[in-house]
Amino acid sequence: MIPPTFIHDLLARVDIADVVGRHVQLRKGGANLSGLCPFHAEKSPSFTVSPSKQFYHCFGCGANGDAIRFMTEFSGMSFIDAVKDLAQQVGMTVPDDDVSPAEREQAAAQKQRRATLTDVLAKAADAYRKQLKASPRAIDYLKGRGLSGEIAAQFGLGYAPDGWRNLASVFPSYDDPLLEESGLVIAKDEEGDGDGKRYDRFRDRIMFPIRSVQGDVIGFGARVLDRGEPKYLNSPETPVFSKGRELYGLFEGRTAMRQRGHALVVEGYMDVVALAQSGIGNAVATLGTACTADHLHKLFRFTDSVVFSFDGDKAGRRAAGRALEASLAHASDTRTIRFLFLPPEHDPDSYVREHGAAAFEDFIAQAVPLSRQLIEAASEGCDLGSAEGRAHMLANARPLWSALPEGALKRQLLAELATAGRDDVDQLLRQWGHAPPARPAAREPVPWRPAPRRAGRVSKGAANLLDRAIWLLLHHSEAWASLDGESHDILAAQAAPYDLFFGAIERSLHEHGALAAAALLGELRERAHEVDGAAAVLTRIAAFHDPEPAADLVKELALVIAKLRLQAVDDELKLLFESGVQSADAQARSRELMEARKRLKV
Repeated sequence: MIPPTFIHDLLARVDIADVVGRHVQLRKGGANLSGLCPFHAEKSPSFTVSPSKQFYHCFGCGANGDAIRFMTEFSGMSFIDAVKDLAQQVGMTVPDDDVSPAEREQAAAQKQRRATLTDVLAKAADAYRKQLKASPRAIDYLKGRGLSGEIAAQFGLGYAPDGWRNLASVFPSYDDPLLEESGLVIAKDEEGDGDGKRYDRFRDRIMFPIRSVQGDVIGFGARVLDRGEPKYLNSPETPVFSKGRELYGLFEGRTAMRQRGHALVVEGYMDVVALAQSGIGNAVATLGTACTADHLHKLFRFTDSVVFSFDGDKAGRRAAGRALEASLAHASDTRTIRFLFLPPEHDPDSYVREHGAAAFEDFIAQAVPLSRQLIEAASEGCDLGSAEGRAHMLANARPLWSALPEGALKRQLLAELATAGRDDVDQLLRQWGHAPPARPAAREPVPWRPAPRRAGRVSKGAANLLDRAIWLLLHHSEAWASLDGESHDILAAQAAPYDLFFGAIERSLHEHGALAAAALLGELRERAHEVDGAAAVLTRIAAFHDPEPAADLVKELALVIAKLRLQAVDDELKLLFESGVQSADAQARSRELMEARKRLKV
């Protein structure tokens, strides 16, 4: 674990203007810098960077955070990798108290090994590109598929010539074990004497380099030019390549995903490249495997909306079922997952070539949302006109619904399932092992988004609204289930250590049910060592008086959250005023905030 004090020191030493400025053209505007947001498409700047406060914020799409968050959101890095990258830039060494010297040395050796393998693969990719330029047959094949030289260069397409040992002219030693370890060469030791036959894995195929989100070549997909089996051949599993975690076209399509507002998941390499040729550059493809939770986790680093594209035949429906199961855990209230089924005679490549990009875009707009796809999947083969069929449908739906994260989508989908099954919502909850939630008082919806998250600076003095919210939940943890999704978002979006505490309360309620205040406080104390300033929060909370027996803690918690919502609106208004940004998005956001403030002040 990286000590919180190191994170604070790193953020104090890193200049966010430099970090963001490497990827976004920033202009000076008063005390802040502004530019076009890298996370959504816009023509006038709504994206601002505050050097004094060391955070960024977009008034158009709401993206915000510190330098570490920018690296994870923009580059697709994990939190650990972003910290290490920034630390290296400012000459700091990331400590790791839990790692022994031997483990640290092993990790360094593995990192060097991975770097060596990607160097070997990059050299092979360069050789394949050169071979493509020298092969009229391969060039004619790509032209026949409607691809230009520009798009081939963008994706680094190449050609592996026919022949058994073409890579022998690329690498100094064809016997180098790295060629076999990287998947470029196959070695067969038929006699068992260690003197096996070695030959190129890829021969007479169009080569599609597969890149990591950082741009390193980690493997290849290869397609035959004419007839042959298998039509597609992938690199084997290696230390740098895993088919269940990687996506073809992710590196090339990151920017388009942000601009177009969603990622499009297709089934083939050629679909990705052909769609990019038609101006649809936000497509990615799984690597001959079903979509996995790891794929979704990686995609949601870059976008909050994913559209799956499948053929309309039985195989496509089966693939959609697997994608649905992989998507459920990621289907939060702020994300959109949809399913697109093409006519059986088409894949995305052929559909775009026959009907054009605009028609395909229209098809995407008609994609089925996850909620409807779940109900259709549960209803397959069930006669909803009979009690038996409806009971069967609900039995099919239970594991799918249970896999969804808690939130408004899960609650609303339960109501739809109950309606389809002609059952009562509360009764269905009890049947599925859940207690019906308390009914919250109706509240007027308020346009809100989390305020910019800064490194937590926890006051050691007077208690604040967040302390009060934790205290209320300690004494009545069931109140968490009565909150709407927006209220959950408000609490979860707070800076450390509060995000840690609210997350721990939610997990405890989910895993153990309602606990006594002392027991729940004990769980929070066990987590307090993880974040700087957490102990001070718990000290303040422990000094609060016990609630009065007649106190309405749910109502009091709702009032605290309303004040937090108003505080967030005021913070964003202040930031908007200080930034001086005058884009259409910023002006629209200003009007939204002023209207929200009026309602909240009533």
